[in-house]
Amino acid sequence: MMELGVIFGSRASEHDVSIISGLQILENADKGKYHAFPIYIARSGAWYVGEPLRDVKTYRDFDPQQKGLTRVFLPPEPGHNALYSFGSGLFGKTQRVCGLDCAILALHGMHGEDGTVQGLMELADIPYSSCGLVGSAVGMDKIVMKAVFKSMGLPVLPAVYCNRAEWQQDPQAVQERAEQEIGYPMFIKPANLGSSIGIGKAVDPDGFRQAMEVAASFDRRILIERAVEHPVEINCACLGNSQEALPSLCEQPACWDTFLTFEEKYIRGDGKGMKSLSRQIPAPISPELTKQIQDYTVEVFRMLECKGVVRVDYILEGEQVYINEINTIPGSFAFYLYEPMGISFAALVDKLVAYAQQGLEEKQASSFAFRSDILNKAISGAKITKK
Repeated sequence: MMELGVIFGSRASEHDVSIISGLQILENADKGKYHAFPIYIARSGAWYVGEPLRDVKTYRDFDPQQKGLTRVFLPPEPGHNALYSFGSGLFGKTQRVCGLDCAILALHGMHGEDGTVQGLMELADIPYSSCGLVGSAVGMDKIVMKAVFKSMGLPVLPAVYCNRAEWQQDPQAVQERAEQEIGYPMFIKPANLGSSIGIGKAVDPDGFRQAMEVAASFDRRILIERAVEHPVEINCACLGNSQEALPSLCEQPACWDTFLTFEEKYIRGDGKGMKSLSRQIPAPISPELTKQIQDYTVEVFRMLECKGVVRVDYILEGEQVYINEINTIPGSFAFYLYEPMGISFAALVDKLVAYAQQGLEEKQASSFAFRSDILNKAISGAKITKK
């Protein structure tokens, strides 16, 4: 039976959301096909395995010394396919704790969704469910992401950006540039956060300064974007890999305030993840607009060489579509957008595993060895010149 590790948590503002997504995978993975087990990355960055991690109560006041938990690490080299414990004492040896045939990454935000853990999986040759390094990194940074979308000819809202040092050194210059190029109202967003954490809406100079201070406390890069009055949010997921891409139904999340806050997305639903959010599926938009959004979603999926399931979020201003952002590991894996299409959560997990394995097979089909005569020349004392 496949040893399927579900990795969640990590050093991220979306740590708790990640726990919910991870536990959802554990609950829905086919127990006849997989031994799915939790791999929890604590807020400290330490990795743990153990049966207590299946219980959400474990995370309320996490105790790394709790009975049944083992701190582990994944060696960053091919061939191990396992997690190991740290040796104890001066001469303690590491011990193999459990196998790891495939990893489902249920990580949201920094230190997980941004390409860091993906890089570790690549080094260890562990098949994993999410986008690769490039797609994950681009999908994490809203500033780079917007530049890529714009280069593709996709419609994006006008924006400027700055870094924290710029804001701290000359806040007046940053504010004047934003007012001249964007104008009120504006959204101020930390570039590398999701789930609406740290986002503020500014309708005047005082609001701008307050929103900038909040954003700067979360990230060193800040995106300042024109806010659409009376926006309609439409989301569309895409499932696949380099060979296929299946767009989902479109959804329209219901909104209580001017934009969906973290609490609206996760707390009002009693901790049930993104499915609990009030929404309309399919979205009440025209077939033509639906197809346009689905086509954009597939185009983004292919450009960023995505894998597994992603969700692309859009803003409607009347009939004008603007692409807002891509979530390379969406909350709850957007399973609720595929259930009406006949793909159950368990079937979605099967597809994630299959795409992960195919991704490793494609990688291993490439040659990484190129033998040159450089070392022989160096050993023989010949002068090596760089052309």
